Amino acid sequence: MTPDIKQMLAFYNSPLGVKTRTLLQKQINMLSPDVRGQNILGLGFTSPYLRPLYKKAQRTILAMSARMGPKAWPNNAPNCTILCDPQELPISDASIDLIIAVHSFEYVNDSEDLMRELWRIAAPNAQIIVIVPRRHGIWAQRDNTPLGFGHPYSRSQLDKLLNEHNFIPQVWSEALYLPPSNLPLLLKSSNLFEKGGRVFGATFASIMCVRAKKQLFPAVPRRKRKQRLVRIPILAPQAAMKLPKTINPKNFCE
Repeated sequence: MTPDIKQMLAFYNSPLGVKTRTLLQKQINMLSPDVRGQNILGLGFTSPYLRPLYKKAQRTILAMSARMGPKAWPNNAPNCTILCDPQELPISDASIDLIIAVHSFEYVNDSEDLMRELWRIAAPNAQIIVIVPRRHGIWAQRDNTPLGFGHPYSRSQLDKLLNEHNFIPQVWSEALYLPPSNLPLLLKSSNLFEKGGRVFGATFASIMCVRAKKQLFPAVPRRKRKQRLVRIPILAPQAAMKLPKTINPKNFCE
């Protein structure tokens, strides 16, 4: 199930959504490389997080899923949003230097097809930043936020998905130790939750963040064609037998 654009906007306009944007923006800023002169693709609902990178990059594209719905971005500037199928992106091969995926991986039907498509559009040595809900996190078990929908991931699942498609993880981090509630007292204590949660590692985190780098060899080996078994009937017509040249056919008439 994929939340639509109205649900996304309603969440990010709520007090909890504003705090979520602040906490995740710190993670993206920490993981992002120098983007000056680069082409950036924001995959999913990434408009709240691309503004700090928009002015530095050479070109920024926001690809939103047709199932979610579109939102023009940025405001007061030429639109950079495209509405498409994430598994069939209308982008040239090897043209993107940095991919930032937020509210994306958990909503696709086939994550392997998505990874093959991202490998296709990624330039040599391109990097990808993926943010997904953690399987055992509190946010993934509640449906009052967009992180409670779709398919959450464990670290081993995401690591395997990236490695199998030749994106090598380089940096991992966790975030959102804060309970998914709009109570003012909890929101004011968000920094305390984040600092205290890191003492226990990823145990109480609800979000996984990873930065991975593209490798240059093919993402997926070419599939072998399946050999088709053709059954030949036992009573199939046969060609006439030819006699060897050394045998005289007249001998059979004597």
